Amino acid sequence: MRAILKTAIFASALVASLNPPARAQEPVQGGFEGKVTVNEVLMDVLVTDAKGNVIVGLDKDDFRVKEGGKPVELTGVTFYSNRRLVQASPQLEAKGVRVEQIPEDRYFVLFFDDQKDTVGDAPRLLSQQLEAAKRAKGWVDGEILPNDWVAVVSYDNRLKVQQDFTHDRAALVAAIDDAMKGREREGNYPSRVNQNGGPSLFAALPKGDELREKTPNIYEAIQVLSRAAGNVRARKNLLVFTYGFPGNVDTFGSFVPDKRYFDPTVRTLNTNNVAAYTIDLTPPGTEHTLSDAMNKMAFDTGGRYFFNVANFSTAFDQISHENNGYYLLSYSSERAAGKAGFQEVKIETTNPELKIKTRKGYSYGG
Repeated sequence: MRAILKTAIFASALVASLNPPARAQEPVQGGFEGKVTVNEVLMDVLVTDAKGNVIVGLDKDDFRVKEGGKPVELTGVTFYSNRRLVQASPQLEAKGVRVEQIPEDRYFVLFFDDQKDTVGDAPRLLSQQLEAAKRAKGWVDGEILPNDWVAVVSYDNRLKVQQDFTHDRAALVAAIDDAMKGREREGNYPSRVNQNGGPSLFAALPKGDELREKTPNIYEAIQVLSRAAGNVRARKNLLVFTYGFPGNVDTFGSFVPDKRYFDPTVRTLNTNNVAAYTIDLTPPGTEHTLSDAMNKMAFDTGGRYFFNVANFSTAFDQISHENNGYYLLSYSSERAAGKAGFQEVKIETTNPELKIKTRKGYSYGG
């Protein structure tokens, strides 16, 4: 198990902003001196009842959003679902939720942190990795829906993309097998970009050897991958199968994330609307300090940490169920031109009985 970075230094609610280039530079409207940059902030939010069922039919009046403690006015609320509503009631239509307008695509990236070189001959650890891959193949072959986009990547000493976003179940099964073997198909070259106009990681990833140079550790690999996925205007779910992230342990035995890598990774995930679902490959019943980083990354990006996993199919089922539908909230945010930083955002629903999962904020500028 890795507890420190491999090489010299070696080693984002749901709330996220795509943080695109400034749409416009406008004159000051009170508060700022000089020019301001107006950015569109996009925040994907999961809303469920106490049993985990997705809530539909909410509109702008059902959410309270604050930046730095100050209320903001939403400019839009779109409900994304992987399935059509069975019925469209007049109440839903009055709120602007129409069956024919609900997008159906979901996006999943299976990320296998290949640590065979670090776990050595520990058979239980290796068997967990192989079992996770087996269940992943069963999920893509029998459980994903026709409009689910799935990609497969792995990491050993660099990021490898075995399969770009696709609906092709057979291609995904083959890609998972390749991930287990540490194989990469043909390299990351322009010819591998989806030609059918569908979403593509390859289109935005560094090409050829540059991908290796830009992903010297797993944190930077996740950052590069998140920025590539950020081109898709939707919630993306990153399923990370790992034994733990590199970091340090303090004198009390607690994990301390390396702020040079961990914090920028969380910010990049949040900025690009990527929720991290960290799935611990450590055998059930094993306690280890690296679990703290997995839990924190998932919590900070609106995902979930799975530990003591006896059946990886359960994790797939729960992640899929949780993402049956979500809301994409949008609003405009003004910033002094040239400024950069991280903005915390708080999202609540007006109904206290509803449960909400959201990100902590978004990055801007820089």
